[in-house]
Amino acid sequence: MNHTDLMSGLRPELMLPPKDHNLADEFHRRLINWINEFHKSLDEEHEVGARLVNFGQAITFHVEDIGYWNPSLISFQGRNELGEPVELIQHVSQISILLVAMKRENIQQPKRPIGFASWEEYEQQKT
Repeated sequence: MNHTDLMSGLRPELMLPPKDHNLADEFHRRLINWINEFHKSLDEEHEVGARLVNFGQAITFHVEDIGYWNPSLISFQGRNELGEPVELIQHVSQISILLVAMKRENIQQPKRPIGFASWEEYEQQKT
C-alpha cells in the first residue's frame, strides 16, 4: 500500500497541510477579528481608526480594509483625516498599531465590518 492509497480514504480537510501561524494570512485573520471586535464596540457616531507612531510622527487614519501577501506582508488601507487615501505596508514582525475611535465620515451609511460585506458574514466566519 502506498502513500496515495492511505490518503484516499481521508476527508479533504484532513489532507490539508498544517496551518503555519506565522504566515501573513494568519496574522490577517487575527487582526481582522481584533479590529472588528473593537469596531463593533463603538457607538454609531464612531468607527475604527488606527494611529501609527514612527520617527516621532503620528499618523491617524480611518481603517477601510486590510490585506496580506504571504509569507510576511500586511497592508492597511484607509483615508487620513483630510480624506486622502493611504496604504501602509508592513512586515508582520513590525506591526504595531493603536486602534482608536474616530468620528465617522458618512453617518448615513451603515457601519461595515473591515474585510466583510456585512456583520452577519463576519459572525459566520467566526464559528
